[in-house]
Amino acid sequence: MAESLASQLFRPVEATTAFKPVKVTVVGVGAVGMACAFSLVQQGLVSELALVDIDKSKMEGEVLDLQHGMVFTSPVKVTGSPGPESSAGSDLVIITAGVRQREGEPRLSLVQRNVNIYKSLIPKLVELSPDTLFLVVSNPVDVLTYVTWKLSGLPAHRVFGSGTNLDSSRFRVLLAERLDVAPSSVHGWVIGEHGDSSVPVWSGVNVAGVPFKQVCPTFGTPDDPEKWIESHKQVVDGAYEVIRLKGYTCWAIGLSVANLTQCIFRNEKKVVAISTLVKGLHGVEDDVFLSVPCVLGRQGLDRMVVQSLTEEERANVLKSAKTLHEVQESIQF
Repeated sequence: MAESLASQLFRPVEATTAFKPVKVTVVGVGAVGMACAFSLVQQGLVSELALVDIDKSKMEGEVLDLQHGMVFTSPVKVTGSPGPESSAGSDLVIITAGVRQREGEPRLSLVQRNVNIYKSLIPKLVELSPDTLFLVVSNPVDVLTYVTWKLSGLPAHRVFGSGTNLDSSRFRVLLAERLDVAPSSVHGWVIGEHGDSSVPVWSGVNVAGVPFKQVCPTFGTPDDPEKWIESHKQVVDGAYEVIRLKGYTCWAIGLSVANLTQCIFRNEKKVVAISTLVKGLHGVEDDVFLSVPCVLGRQGLDRMVVQSLTEEERANVLKSAKTLHEVQESIQF
């Protein structure tokens, strides 16, 4: 038998170390899923990328499109399947599958339609990748992260949602614009639900360790003459505005997910706002997933940061938790 071109072109050498590729699966190849996939590829964060979507034609087209660009990026093996088969052996599964949020539609109204998709999906993904981490992106993200946790049977530190990582980014950007400084120099958090009942932690906003509340006691209140409180309203309305203008959101959440993925695989132990099981924190008594600052690394969620909240902020977190718990009570598993 004639030797192949490859066997004539290359001479094998003995490997001294075993290389374990980093594999990520993105479930759902809609606008959000592909923004996540593209960000991961462009930033060289994965060795293998699997795309899963029931729309076989769309999935295959997206796989080919990414493969054709491999000359211009770090090499990534891109595969796909209409079912979860291609996800086998994943280190991280990113869930973006679900029905799209309509213009003006509250995120929580999406719940049951997406739960029905997850019931047939999550157990199969766990079976194929029993050691994986789950990062849920689909809305309503807090409730669907709870659903993923319940259906997967995995410990809570391995199942988390993108949560208010993007909300906190929007918050810092808006504050920074008014101060004319870089967003990375403004420190502030949005916690609670990723949505209408999210909680801005006004008491913790600072630049160079100087709390804004120290400079302006009315900061973040309706009595503030400079109306900084409008910044949080812009955060909440931000996604709705993008949806109104272009029909969907994708790029910002894709970059946010890539940032979280980098935290995981580089074991950065960076503090990020992600949705996690907060029972026992800030007085929450139910199995509810909300966003709080968390240390994120290779094993998933490492620790939660216990923030010093004001009584009003703590009450708003509990209100957010109650809102989500009521929704969870109506879910039909």
